[in-house]
Amino acid sequence: MDHNKLALPVGTTLDRFIMRKQEDFPYATGELSQLLRDIALAAKIVNREINRSGLIDIAGAYGNRNVQGEDQQKLDVIANIRFIRALRNGGEVCTIISEEDDEMIQTGNNQGKYVVAIDPLDGSSNIDVNVSIGTIFSIYRRVSPTGREGTTADCLQPGTHQVAAGYVIYGSSTMLVYTTGNGVNGFTYEHSLGEFFLSHPDIATPRTGNIYSINEGSSDSFSPGVAAFVKHCKDHSFSARYIGSLVADFHRNLLKGGIYMYPATAKSPQGKLRLMYECNPLAFIVEQAGGRSSNGLQRTMEIEPKTPHERCPIFIGSKELVEHAEALIAQEEKVGSKSAKAAR
Repeated sequence: MDHNKLALPVGTTLDRFIMRKQEDFPYATGELSQLLRDIALAAKIVNREINRSGLIDIAGAYGNRNVQGEDQQKLDVIANIRFIRALRNGGEVCTIISEEDDEMIQTGNNQGKYVVAIDPLDGSSNIDVNVSIGTIFSIYRRVSPTGREGTTADCLQPGTHQVAAGYVIYGSSTMLVYTTGNGVNGFTYEHSLGEFFLSHPDIATPRTGNIYSINEGSSDSFSPGVAAFVKHCKDHSFSARYIGSLVADFHRNLLKGGIYMYPATAKSPQGKLRLMYECNPLAFIVEQAGGRSSNGLQRTMEIEPKTPHERCPIFIGSKELVEHAEALIAQEEKVGSKSAKAAR
């Protein structure tokens, strides 16, 4: 037996990595580090429930609809409970916005310095067919004084105010990817040890790519600019890759290079994805990895949110691809503006 292999290091755990990076936040005294650990703990529990969902009858529809008008899956409810409980018990979060709850959730931790916006289980309609799904989260520092409940102003901050954001992808392996504004790092879950280990340090997304991800079933209602960009992708023999699970599509394109698009359509005139707990956190991650995110006309993280569950179009991924899409959409806007003036 090669005894050298027995002594190989297992790697850097998430906890150790967070502790080392704490110095990146001179204003923090450990609360953000604890908050990230709380999210990781809930992710481990949700991962367990997903892995055994087919065995204990927790897959399938729950029977209710969430605030978005979407059918809730049983695991949606379970994930929501697990993450809210972990954030409440951790004590660092005063208020939570969740996809599964209409109103802001007050945790009772009025001294908490942070606000979390979260999609506890993104892509849950894919659970029954064993497709990768995920959790997306965004963390803000509260702007109201501590000692009282969080306010609407605490929750409705633009994405540029995020102090951390991340996602967990539950697939062939479970990974947690996050940023605190100093690059992007990915951690893979080692089941036998119950720990996340650093597996993808300093993730950098390619400046361009040859993958485009969009639901072409809605192509009849794409705007001319979006249609022109999709045609450009086809003319240049791009690969169409669309799983229909946001985290899975985003994760693939982040690592391999490409663009994910969910534009305004006739069915979803404001876009389908939610600004606060889907678009903003992924925008923060992709920008930290060298990519770009936009609603087609404006940087995603500069959009001023108006409601907790606000929707917006998104074009996100490799910088050059997003900029090309923006250029075609801007050109469309210019032509439309000239036509409107001529009509008057």
